[in-house]
Amino acid sequence: MTTAPAERFALRLHKVSKAFGGVQALNKVNFEVRAGEIHCLAGENGCGKSTLIKVVTGVHQPETAELIELFGEKVDRINPVQARQMGVSVIWQDLALFPHMSVAENIAFDSLVGLTPRAVRSRDMMARSKAVLESLGVQLDLAAPLQDLQIAQRQVVAIARALMNDAKLIFMDEPTASLTQSETDRLLDIVRKLSANGVAIVFVSHRLAEVLDIAERVTVVRDGNLVGVYPTAGMTQAHLGELMTGQLIETEVTARDRSDAPTVFAAENLTRHGEFTDVSFQIRAGEVLGLTGLIGAGRTELAHVMMGMRQADGGQMRLNGASYRPSNIRKAIAQGMAYVSEDRLSLGLLQKQPIADNTVISVLRKLTTATGLISERRKAEMVRHWIRELGVKIGSPDDPISTLSGGNQQKVVLAKWLATDPKLLILDSPTVGVDVGARAGIFRIVRALADQGLAILLISDEVTEVMFNADRILHMADGRLVAEYDPRTVTVPELEEHIYA
Repeated sequence: MTTAPAERFALRLHKVSKAFGGVQALNKVNFEVRAGEIHCLAGENGCGKSTLIKVVTGVHQPETAELIELFGEKVDRINPVQARQMGVSVIWQDLALFPHMSVAENIAFDSLVGLTPRAVRSRDMMARSKAVLESLGVQLDLAAPLQDLQIAQRQVVAIARALMNDAKLIFMDEPTASLTQSETDRLLDIVRKLSANGVAIVFVSHRLAEVLDIAERVTVVRDGNLVGVYPTAGMTQAHLGELMTGQLIETEVTARDRSDAPTVFAAENLTRHGEFTDVSFQIRAGEVLGLTGLIGAGRTELAHVMMGMRQADGGQMRLNGASYRPSNIRKAIAQGMAYVSEDRLSLGLLQKQPIADNTVISVLRKLTTATGLISERRKAEMVRHWIRELGVKIGSPDDPISTLSGGNQQKVVLAKWLATDPKLLILDSPTVGVDVGARAGIFRIVRALADQGLAILLISDEVTEVMFNADRILHMADGRLVAEYDPRTVTVPELEEHIYA
């Protein structure tokens, strides 16, 4: 009689706890990943996911732990160097690569770093880098500077660097956040190939559809506590969102007919050479107009022209019935335009500055007294108003904006623009890096603003976002508007088929 082999685990954590000050980041959490498994770690921002990863990689030491086991070996204390030597690798969302170094140098970097200086054999480095890329089915110019590569190619370089270091367990943090659908599909194919070769993958993503597509199991953590471990087979996005937040996340069509409302903004044959051509559309008061399509379709470039950040080469724009052609963003704001950028970290917020300063930075003139100084009383009143109005969760208004979660940072960006009393609000990919619960909160705010008469342009490459939050949907492809859809008469699969065709 033969005995079935014991199940092999890449990682086992039992009752791991970690606190920071008075905050319990992890409370007796269990987490197990099988060898070669694609496993999702899910939860809202601040739930403890990053802390868990940093415990595994030796960045943080837990206060208590019944068991920490890597590849069958029990570990009492581990540091980042030991974790990497044992085969653990993390690919963070910012990738931590070197833009001015070559592709090969980035791939080989970890293997070249040591305690003693040594000569680098360029030929060996190129050969080993090429072999790793070939194992992934990818070809890249090894001599090219990393900064010349697209973000999807940089993701592959980060994976190749992990494999060069003989990684057997790879944590991937939001790996598809900045990728197009086709790029995402290619990356997921590479992840499946890694799994087939015995590499365990822990996938962290706010995109629930791809989580359910790629992972075999999902571990859900909420407020530092383990909610449970679930097979993805039969799991729905709605149920997973409910497990993550403890609330039922409604996904229903909210579209309304706003055709009788006055037109706030109109574009006619708007063109900017090399970016978009003959774009014509209208946005009405109280309407949420969705604009979707693949990344690179010209959506953000169109928003930049609407905000005066770039100039059109042809066509016309009208705002509240009057000719509109702002020469810069200040003039656009003065005429009632507001823009929430897709890149809140570098364009939307001043990360080192206080929450209060970020909230009022766009309306400093409103707060200035006759002496030319900012009234601290008016400033405090405005900050309190918007924090209360948008439900921003903060410690103190004087805390750096970087202390807030992604969802709360995005609410501060909204507050900054709403303080200008806009007539048209452009939301460009407003939920990138924002967890499912915070997304729902942001879109409740968006709907409430529309109900108050604000015209809103919602730009997103996530079909479900425009499907469930827009009144009309425009599809942009290759710099042109190619179709318009009514969310009440089209389904998500039909919309995806048109957009991703």
